Amino acid sequence: MNQLYPIFLKVHELNVLLVGGGNVGTEKLEFLLKSSPRAQVTAVAKAFSPSFLEVAGRSETVTMIEDAYDEKYLGGKHIVIAATDDKAVNRQIRDEAKERFLLVNVADTPDLCDFYLGGIVTKGNLKIAISTNGKSPTTAKRLRQLLEDVLPEEIDDLLQNLHAYRDTLKGDFEQKVKAMNELTEGLVRKG
Repeated sequence: MNQLYPIFLKVHELNVLLVGGGNVGTEKLEFLLKSSPRAQVTAVAKAFSPSFLEVAGRSETVTMIEDAYDEKYLGGKHIVIAATDDKAVNRQIRDEAKERFLLVNVADTPDLCDFYLGGIVTKGNLKIAISTNGKSPTTAKRLRQLLEDVLPEEIDDLLQNLHAYRDTLKGDFEQKVKAMNELTEGLVRKG
């Protein structure tokens, strides 16, 4: 049973610590920046790969510190991603972050994670997150690709128009919900 609770975080308003500058660290950084191009990320690594430097170089909100992990880097952070190639260091990061009540993701170690970075589809203001509870990242990827292909680019225009219409509605909350439900009913009607 999937017991995950999906939420959408404003990572451009939170401080993220990413420890690791190799392939996995690059993947995690790409994921963060794809979903939230202004994500506030401090990356700490003994060395950064060329691909990591390329990805980080595209963002003004990524700070890189060339150093070994130290607990001091947890200060002022909200979220921590451990992506080193050393399982003991990843465990240390997780344990020290948990002592501070921080949310932690440890790459490729689901049992040490508070959250997972799942598949995400973004079409303007529409964002859909996909999780397989860690059972099949490949399936999540394929579903993401399917939704990206199926959802029209014009979906954002529809959302903008519905938002403008909602703002013109008068009456109490229940009347507004009823009007919006009637208007959007056709979106999910099965042929």
